[in-house]
Amino acid sequence: MVELFPGGFEEVELDTDLELAAYGDAGAEERFWHVFGPGSVVEVERGWEEAWKQFHRPVRIGQLWVGPPWEEPDEESVPVVIDPGRAFGTGAHATTRLCLELLVERPRTSVVDLGCGSGVLAVAAAKLGFAPVFALDVDPDAVAAAGENVRKNKVDVEVGCADVFAAELPPVELALANLTLGAVERVGGRFHGGELIASGYLASERPALAGWKRLDRRAAEGWAADLYSPV
Repeated sequence: MVELFPGGFEEVELDTDLELAAYGDAGAEERFWHVFGPGSVVEVERGWEEAWKQFHRPVRIGQLWVGPPWEEPDEESVPVVIDPGRAFGTGAHATTRLCLELLVERPRTSVVDLGCGSGVLAVAAAKLGFAPVFALDVDPDAVAAAGENVRKNKVDVEVGCADVFAAELPPVELALANLTLGAVERVGGRFHGGELIASGYLASERPALAGWKRLDRRAAEGWAADLYSPV
């Protein structure tokens, strides 16, 4: 679908079936029929290519305003403007918000964002006064998106392409890991700094992190984030 319809396509669940709706011109219709056979054609409303933006809304976490570039930040807030591009992380997902809730309360120190995605956590940390700040991800698209967001926010963050499960981690005091349960457990065994903020898993799950003790837990919308310190 990506190769056939670079203009975009949509997956719609219908009971036990999955409907694929491709967007494009007459040429896209011809490609669809050639590959998949007869299908229905419906004219979409003007401006459909911008409709996805309505799903990215700004959020406020303490003094932080986190939102996309087409929204206006609050005048008295610390703005973190994030364009996700092809990387995960706009600030709206519960796991990101929970990480930011814990981050704003921490002493300002050195920090690394492990699996940074769009770089929202790293940019927010730099805006809050943490330094130095590092952002690492193995996905080149994520690294590119994070680098662009760093430039747009005019903050000092060192963005790098690295496998956080194998590469040497920066010697910092605080690590941010908004990943998955298994990934948090893996990276927790490699980081030896002062504190760890972890998320990306359900509130019903508890990471098994040897050598760490939980200091705080936040939960929202079925997700959780935890603050750890060494035992």
